Order: sequence, then C-alpha cells, then structure tokens
Amino acid sequence: MPQKIIIDTDPGQDDAVAILLALASPELEVLGITCVAGNVPLARTSRNARVVCELAGRVDVPVYAGCDGPMRRSLVTAEHVHGKTGLDGADLPDPTMPLQPTHAVEFLIDTLRAEPAGTVTLVPIGPLTNIASAFERAPDIISRVQRIVLMGGAYFEVGNITPAAEFNIYVDPEAAEIVFRSGVPLVVVPLDVTHKVLTTPARIDAFRALGTPVGDAVAGWTDFFERFDMAKYGSDGAPLHDPCTIAWLLRPALFAGREINVEIETEGRFTTGMTVADWWGVSGRAANALFLGNVDADGFYALLTERLARL
Repeated sequence: MPQKIIIDTDPGQDDAVAILLALASPELEVLGITCVAGNVPLARTSRNARVVCELAGRVDVPVYAGCDGPMRRSLVTAEHVHGKTGLDGADLPDPTMPLQPTHAVEFLIDTLRAEPAGTVTLVPIGPLTNIASAFERAPDIISRVQRIVLMGGAYFEVGNITPAAEFNIYVDPEAAEIVFRSGVPLVVVPLDVTHKVLTTPARIDAFRALGTPVGDAVAGWTDFFERFDMAKYGSDGAPLHDPCTIAWLLRPALFAGREINVEIETEGRFTTGMTVADWWGVSGRAANALFLGNVDADGFYALLTERLARL
C-alpha cells in the first residue's frame, strides 16, 4: 500500500525537485499539493506547482492555493535565491491544468477528516502557514495526522536568512510554533542535513545525462541556484534542501538523527525564527521531534537520479 502524503510547498527549484521525486516514486500516493507563499508570492508558487506536475506528466494531481502570507507577520520572500519566477533556470511553458477551486486549508481539513486516522503524512517544505491554519481552524484533525516530515530549521548550521534562523521557519515562526507544539510526530530535516547534499558538477551532469525534459529542467534549476549558494557558503555546490524530506520517506536508513525537544523562538531580538534544538538534552523538556543530523549524500543522489529517470 503506498504511503498517502500531501506536499505543502512554495516552489522554488528545490521544492520542484522534491515534487518530482515524490511523483516518480510508487511507494507514495500524492493526494494533493497545497501551495503557500514563501520563496515567491502565492500566485507564483501555485503556478509553479502546476508547471512541475505537467513536466512530470501528472496532471491528475490536484493543486490548491493556500495562504498568501504568514499568520501574524508581513511576507518575506527569496527571489534573490530562486529568481523572479521561483523556477528560474529552466524555460517551461505556463501550465494548462487548473488550480482547484478549494482553498488549501479547506482541502487539508477535509482530507484529514475523510481519510482513516493515522494514514496521511504531511510533507511541508515551505513556511508552515497552511498547516498551522488548518490545525487552528479544525483541532480535531491534529490527532488524525500520521506524521509531519518537514524541511526547516537548523542547529549546528545556524541560519540562512538571518544569522540564527532558517528561511521556512523564519517566514512564519508563529505557524511553526503551532506545528511543533501540536503533538503530531515530527521528522525535521534541517540545514544540518541539507547542507550535506551538495550539487556537484558530476551530480548535475547525471541529471542532464538522463536526456529527458525532467533531467534537463532539474539540471537547469540546480545550475541556477547553485551559483548563489556557492558564492554565499564558499562550497562546491548548492544544497538540495526539500527533496531530503521525500528521500527520508523512501529511504530513512540514508539519514541519522535524534529524538529531541525543539522549540521555536518567536520573540527574539536577533533570533526570531530560530529552531532551539536541544541536541544535548540539557533542557529537561520532552522530545517532540526526530531532528536529523546526518545523511549519506551519495546514496541520496543515487536515489534521486534513479527516480527522476522514471519520469
């Protein structure tokens, strides 16, 4: 039986690769894709998700537009990383498949109520606004979620949008606090892991060598945002953040982490959006997340390339 998932996303080149990996994997049944404002505004993220579905030949996957800004703050976006469209680096046609008429938050609530309890995993790879809004509006769904596997946060790698905070959590820390305190089993894929899965020239060449529209698009996307990250970090490539969530669902043995307590800083003068990860167990607070810290990067790229070849 495939694992039922909902991908909540703000595409973003690395979001796009995560969606492609999920759609290429028969172990996963993507019930829908919910879009949120984040890397780029909502109009672009909901467009980009449909572009990616059409690239994968999966116009059957419904796409829903959700919240156009954080719960209690003004929207911060990341065009400086992802380009004006969010998917700069590959020239793809505008989508013809429609956006669903239902709001993403309504879809989340309706789906979690309709599916058997404990059978749906949420995979948020952008700000957590849609998920937290659904939890606030319909607290009965919280206990029905099987688990949440999210890309967000950092501890040893500190921040990438401020010195202390990772982008997805920083954009809507109040939403993150709701999710992290919800009691749903959490798997957190932080920068500590994603900064270990760098695109190298050989890895990008492997995507291009697939000789398919998907391979060409992924190579173009990774080429594009790699330039920004290499300049910023002085590294040999760029981290492919979001596909790590899907890879964990498919091959958890590629990753290692600890069950720890993670709190979200919402009031800090310099640390708003920080994931305060009690890696050493010094706080006495109960664990609420499997916080990943390591990954087999070669195994990750082998899985990614093998799956993308199926599309």
